[in-house]
Amino acid sequence: MSLHDAYVERVVDLLDPALNRFHNMDLAEARARVLSGDAARVGAIDGSFALLARDGKTVRMARSMDRPMRYFLAKRQEGPALIVADRIDAIHEQLRREGLAGQFHPSYTRMVPAHYVVEIQLLGCPDPDPVYTRYFTPERNTLPADLDEIGRRYVGALASEVSKWVQSHDTAEPIGVAFSGGIDSGSVFLVAYHVLRALGMSPARLKAFTLDFGDGPDAGQARAFLDALGLGLFLETIPASPQDIDMAETVRVIEDYKPLDVECAAMGLALCQGIRQRYPDWRLLVDGDGGDENLKDYPIEENPELTIRSVVHNLMLYHEGWGVGRIKHSLTYSGGLSRGYVRSYAPARRHGFDAFSPLTRPSVVAVSEGIPFIDLTGYDVPTLYSLKGEVVRRGVKAVTGLDMPVFEKRRFQHGAVSQGTLRQRLPAEEALYRRQFLAQYA
Repeated sequence: MSLHDAYVERVVDLLDPALNRFHNMDLAEARARVLSGDAARVGAIDGSFALLARDGKTVRMARSMDRPMRYFLAKRQEGPALIVADRIDAIHEQLRREGLAGQFHPSYTRMVPAHYVVEIQLLGCPDPDPVYTRYFTPERNTLPADLDEIGRRYVGALASEVSKWVQSHDTAEPIGVAFSGGIDSGSVFLVAYHVLRALGMSPARLKAFTLDFGDGPDAGQARAFLDALGLGLFLETIPASPQDIDMAETVRVIEDYKPLDVECAAMGLALCQGIRQRYPDWRLLVDGDGGDENLKDYPIEENPELTIRSVVHNLMLYHEGWGVGRIKHSLTYSGGLSRGYVRSYAPARRHGFDAFSPLTRPSVVAVSEGIPFIDLTGYDVPTLYSLKGEVVRRGVKAVTGLDMPVFEKRRFQHGAVSQGTLRQRLPAEEALYRRQFLAQYA
């Protein structure tokens, strides 16, 4: 018997299986597919999930874009211990309970990247590298250069995902939409309104929750958006105070230090806290996170690493960053929205919401990756920025019959509060947030 054969490996799965949402199979079947490691079988899992499956010393893990999944491999004399959770602090606490906290540093934790099956062999020391198998690879540039057709397909996929999600919950439960009147939250709200009516359900279940610190433009924009469609009765403003923006608490909740994600998450925490105070039992919350990534609508000039060519030539660049196996891919955090979705997930979980963004679903992402961005833009940056509004506006009209207003793009944190007030509470210094995060484990 070899030394490896004598090891007794241990796996601690701290993930909450109740958070998984499947539309075409049960949990047991989904886990069996992950255990198989077969990319096509895993890619056919329809829903939101973070899954671990084990066969002896072989462990395989997979997650959807909207579910963070982290792991840590600890050393024990009797063999390795794999701890898996959605949070870094949960891993640390488990190691502390087992007397293994001395091995811990947050940078030693690993994130399962979205769209991959990660295989680990529990063979002891030294640990073999994980094996990554991509299970979602949308084909690029498959759609015609026709904005009406692209919009119809994109918003059609969005509507299909909203419909499946609505039907998976109690048909009378109220649904909140995190709403700014922007393109993403606006399209999600209008599609949800359309889907409820199409299914014969009452649209009175809907509310459009808009965060308002008193000096940001979103409250007025949200009102103008809904009033233009005669839907102003759905708007509910959630007031907040600048004192509600807590840098230390935000960093603790999201366990990350990227300034834009910290700012966005601070707004999410304020919104969720305000809704929870007003409605103690509210559970369902929908948002438009992922829309900017899908339509490649981020200011390229703010990132010195990017050009329009890198944005339109790289598969799911904004979703996955530079990608697994690349020099700039973070093993601790993953990249792109695969990393950044915690800005939506963690604030909602902190306040007890079952949150959902249909724009992160593979069927919607697949349509967006099929858009012929090069043909439509000719590598012109302003044309790329204008594309999202045109695609979504036309798609909403085709699917719902509604004429969606389109306003100038703003990030969540720049609409709910003025930039001056925001900067007083949240400095634009990544090093400060990084120190705050690491201080929790000093």
